Amino acid sequence: MNLQRFMGDWNILQAENRFHRFILIGLLVSNLTLAFAVISKERSVVLVPPNLASEVEITRNSASGAFKESWGLYLAELLGNVTPDNSDFISKAISPLLATDIYQTVMAAMAEQIRAIKIDHVTTTFKPKQVFFEDKSNKVFITGDLTAQGPNTRGETRNRTYEFIMTLNNYRPKLEYIDVYPDDPHTIERLEQIKQQQQAQSAQ
Repeated sequence: MNLQRFMGDWNILQAENRFHRFILIGLLVSNLTLAFAVISKERSVVLVPPNLASEVEITRNSASGAFKESWGLYLAELLGNVTPDNSDFISKAISPLLATDIYQTVMAAMAEQIRAIKIDHVTTTFKPKQVFFEDKSNKVFITGDLTAQGPNTRGETRNRTYEFIMTLNNYRPKLEYIDVYPDDPHTIERLEQIKQQQQAQSAQ
């Protein structure tokens, strides 16, 4: 046996073993990193809502604008189409969606409106014309025509905008803010215009 050749082959074998050991350690670290990333990453769920044609994407605590538009349209149609018979149902349907900060205020206002609707036997009908999400303000705007009619009166139609801020909590939508007014949507640009008009009027 050639001892010199044997020692050379042995050294090469040891070097390869050390190299493979480093490779295995590197693969182990990369696999652990990948496993941690997969476990910690929130899963996205893609849905196609019934009242919008485009797909929406949600995670545990966030959602796309299309998802918020879909819920905004649903809420506007729910709140805008009220009769003495369905008013209590609408109140019960809205209450689980309300965030804690606005729950008492909104429910008190709805109770007052429901009382008036039942006393006067008023029916309201809302026909949406536009729905859009403003990313900078995180607001959904739904604009359309609201018609209010009593039993002995002709229907009166006015412009109506519903303004919502929707969030997600463990995949469940929460209504953090609501405003209703007979005007065009109060976008950031529109609010700036209103502010300038008010300043101009006060300066006169």
